[in-house]
Amino acid sequence: MSDFELSRNSFGRLVLKAADGRVHEGVVAVRAFPIAAPDEGISLVGSEGHELVWIARLDDLPDDMRRLVGEELAQREFVPVIERLVAVSTFATPSYWRVTTDHGETEFILRGEEDIRRIGHGKLLIGDSHGMQYLVPDLYALDGHSRKLLDRFL
Repeated sequence: MSDFELSRNSFGRLVLKAADGRVHEGVVAVRAFPIAAPDEGISLVGSEGHELVWIARLDDLPDDMRRLVGEELAQREFVPVIERLVAVSTFATPSYWRVTTDHGETEFILRGEEDIRRIGHGKLLIGDSHGMQYLVPDLYALDGHSRKLLDRFL
C-alpha cells in the first residue's frame, strides 16, 4: 500500500496527494535508469522540480497508480527502437542513415562515431544530429546486413 495517491485533473495533468494531505498538481514521472532498469528507480517530481516521491519498483504500486505512472512516462519519453539498418550514405562521418524503427522508417544524420554509445552487453544508444536518441536493444539480434553496417562504426 502506498502512502500517497495519484490521479489526473481535468487538464490531464498528474496530481499527487501526499500522506500529509498536501496536493501537488503537474507532477511528472522521471526514470533514474531509463535503459538499464526502466521499472526501477522512478521519481515523482513536483512542478518546482523537487522530488516528492521515490518509487523503488514500479511493480510495487497498485495497478491503477502503476498505469498512471506508466502513461506519464510514455508521454515524457520517446526512444524509437532500431529494428534494421536499411542504408548508410558513407562509412565516414557525418553520414546519413536510413533505418526501420518500431515506429516506422526514418532517416537521420550521424555526426560522429562518438554518438554511438554502448550501454550494456549488446545495447547501443545512437544520437542523431538533432539530439534524438535511438535504441538498439540487442546488437546481436539484428539481421546480418544491419550488423555489417553497424560494425563499420563500432
